[in-house]
Amino acid sequence: MTFNGEIFGLPIPDAGPIFAAALVIHILSGLTAVIAGALAATARKRAGRHPRAGRVYLWALGGIFATATIMAAIRWHEDAHLFAIAAIAFSLGLYGYRARRQHRPGWPPHHAIGMGGSYIALLTGFYVDNGPFLPLWDRLPHLTYWLLPSFIGIPLIWRALRRFARATTDEPSRHPSHARGADGRTYPLASSLSFSSRYLVRSGTDARAVLA
Repeated sequence: MTFNGEIFGLPIPDAGPIFAAALVIHILSGLTAVIAGALAATARKRAGRHPRAGRVYLWALGGIFATATIMAAIRWHEDAHLFAIAAIAFSLGLYGYRARRQHRPGWPPHHAIGMGGSYIALLTGFYVDNGPFLPLWDRLPHLTYWLLPSFIGIPLIWRALRRFARATTDEPSRHPSHARGADGRTYPLASSLSFSSRYLVRSGTDARAVLA
């Protein structure tokens, strides 16, 4: 393999102008995806920064997949594994994005697994391809480049899923189904409201004044 220059200290394979152009776009898309993915992951899960960063992240993944396809077509033997990683990352990102867009019952775990898994694949592709050229990383076994992002990312995804499960379990306690009536007895919530209304009417109290 011959190299023709460097980008950010990383060697550029001498594979022609089309490959070089695709590689530049690939690197820019990768940087965008890393930043946007981190912003989406650390933002509050509500309208605003989280969905905006998530859309940028998905578009960047699309750019990574498209340019990886071009580079693999030119140098299949050297880049076939990167094409496979990019396809997995983009597919997981689409899966997570569609889960959020469709809002089917139980969608948040699917969203977290899809987006988190795509981020793991994104970092795996970067380290597998560039780890041997990075300071300190070049001293690690090659298998580390494949496994370390998963060792770090999977526990974080599992933690997020557990937090969601706890929040879902605690939800009923925030909306009690029973309440204490005017006579001091416990009634189902709907019944207690009805009872209180009847009590106010019988006692001559103006319900509108009470609610005000």
